[in-house]
Amino acid sequence: MKVELWRRNVTLESPVAAANERHAVRSRLYLGVEFDGETGYGEVSPQPAALNGDPAVSDVLDELGAVVLPQLRQIIDREGSLPSWSRVARLAGPRAASNPAVSLVEMALLDREMRVAETSVEELWPPLYDTPLQSTVSLIELDPWLIDQGATRLRVKVRPGAVESSMLQRLASVHLPVLLDFNCSASSDAEVIELVGAVRPHAEIEGVEQPFAPGNVIDHARLGEQLDVAISLDEGIRSPRDIDQVVRYRAASIVCVKPARVGGLANARTIIMRAKEAGLRPYVGGFFESPYARCVHSALARSLVDEPSDLAIVGIEESAYGSEVEYRHHSFGAVPATRMLETSHLVTTVESTRI
Repeated sequence: MKVELWRRNVTLESPVAAANERHAVRSRLYLGVEFDGETGYGEVSPQPAALNGDPAVSDVLDELGAVVLPQLRQIIDREGSLPSWSRVARLAGPRAASNPAVSLVEMALLDREMRVAETSVEELWPPLYDTPLQSTVSLIELDPWLIDQGATRLRVKVRPGAVESSMLQRLASVHLPVLLDFNCSASSDAEVIELVGAVRPHAEIEGVEQPFAPGNVIDHARLGEQLDVAISLDEGIRSPRDIDQVVRYRAASIVCVKPARVGGLANARTIIMRAKEAGLRPYVGGFFESPYARCVHSALARSLVDEPSDLAIVGIEESAYGSEVEYRHHSFGAVPATRMLETSHLVTTVESTRI
């Protein structure tokens, strides 16, 4: 087995200011796992710094090197072959960095399995929906907005306090329903209700997303009783148990499921299906991934979700974009090409005896 890990830093074409961070530069981690002459690729795009329960990119790299890749080598040594991609989620531990690290390995093994079988992700997950697109903008700073053609909903980054009138006028000109995304920044119901009141004359508010801390289902449920719009949870969705808690306390009706946050594609499918069975509205979220991972997430969404989701290609500065990804049709539809791998910073290479 040969495992190679690359880190590629990209600058977003249009930065997005959130309540407690500014999304401007992102690190994308690519993992290649080669076994018996066939290589599969995975990708995650962790945050620069740990926030709201999500790990920093450095934490994910540490988890990969110290825990997940050694576990993978142990399985091969014990069983004589790579584990099926569907087993990889079981390697996740209690640390925040564990889920994205496991997700990275899982995607690589799934890609490899499909290459060996000469099949595609659409055959694995037949598309059932024409999942609409959701774009993300901000009312916090005066950055340019890039709204995807065909977007049917905006996730709008907000924080408690007054919003500049020029920003509200810009929002009114878009004519799309919005989710007001607080990213855990609210400290009271009154702050949320006040901001909803300020935005309401300018846009159709479909919901309020994650105003309070992850795991705080009680306060979200109480807030929902005071609003006539939906409550959506994002950072608070990390496992099937979180869906059970949301249903038990009636804490939300919309949930954002991010594959890297929940430990991979298998877990994401389980969580989405459980949410739908409970009458919730799940959508697929993301972390500013490359076209490669967005292609994978699109296949996941089209098989399960008719809610607007974060599936559009993320614009990055042209100087970086041309050297990052070349498009080639393959099992996931877009593969990290040799040119990208050669120009990316090689983080680590692990060699072990081929079984």
